Amino acid sequence: MSDILSPDTILWSRYRILDLVGQGGMGAIYKAEDLRLEGRLCAIKEVVPDADASKEYREQSQTAFHREASILARLDHANLPKVSDFFLYNGRNYLVMDFVPGQDLREIIENARHKEIFTPEEQVLTWAEQLMDALTYLHHQDPSVLHRDIKPSNIKLTPNGTIKLVDFGLVKLLLPDDNRTITVLQGRATIQYAPLEQIGGDSGHTGVRSDIYSMGATLFHLLTNQPPPDAKTRYIRVKELAQLSIRDINPDVSPQTEQAILHALGLHPEDRPETVEQFRQELLANAPIVVNGQTRNGWRFAFWRNRVLLALITALLTLAIILTFTPGISSQNETQLNQANPISEANP
Repeated sequence: MSDILSPDTILWSRYRILDLVGQGGMGAIYKAEDLRLEGRLCAIKEVVPDADASKEYREQSQTAFHREASILARLDHANLPKVSDFFLYNGRNYLVMDFVPGQDLREIIENARHKEIFTPEEQVLTWAEQLMDALTYLHHQDPSVLHRDIKPSNIKLTPNGTIKLVDFGLVKLLLPDDNRTITVLQGRATIQYAPLEQIGGDSGHTGVRSDIYSMGATLFHLLTNQPPPDAKTRYIRVKELAQLSIRDINPDVSPQTEQAILHALGLHPEDRPETVEQFRQELLANAPIVVNGQTRNGWRFAFWRNRVLLALITALLTLAIILTFTPGISSQNETQLNQANPISEANP
């Protein structure tokens, strides 16, 4: 792609370009400084229009970008970067969001592969829980928001341990009164993480289960240091690649985790969990989770996570028991005292 913005370029009289973070055929992402808010860094996604597209198509794309970027700007979740601005500048669309520090999960995979080790299952499941929180939030918007490009390089691990799904490059809106999805920002999914319906060979309709497939492929890669065979290759070579296995590569992975991820990697949408909530139950029920550097398991983790509420309930129950039985104890003591010191009713 040509015409990369050089450092110190000022966009929209507000954003100073600091560095190029990444680029592709449809645009680039820059690290920038917000000149109106001192010290604030942001990530700016540049969307380059298709030079061969008709004028009508460009106008439709421009309208769609502004409509759908407005929806992204209303999103507010701890595991998503906040979109703060969008604008058209020199014929290109720009989306401004929080700059997220830290490593992306692709770098973590590469480090593990270089050391010939695997990222511990409990750590991967901890990240998965946060990622599912973000997807549940997106899918429950009105209309539902689909990400459509979940992969390790689009997931950041911040210095405080929070997971952020950082790139909205392929977000779609799923209209409730239409069986189609509307493009927000043009781009191409990475084939190793894209479901069959997104790359051709199925109905072509993407939905919630498409994001679930991409998340399953991401978790497969995190646990094995290698992505699964892409969906189109699996479809063509169905006999040879019908039985995927995680535990053949990493025997330390539990059967429950493997089964849940392979369910998410079903070739056809109906072969996958229907919702992120269903996938969460299959993946995380009784699963080991890392919290503040410690491993928690199943029901024990649930108790630990809700420990404050449980302590309050216990205290209230204890107080109720004390108040209930105290009058009875006082009455019994008074009766014993009267028996020990009888007083004649006749004496005043």
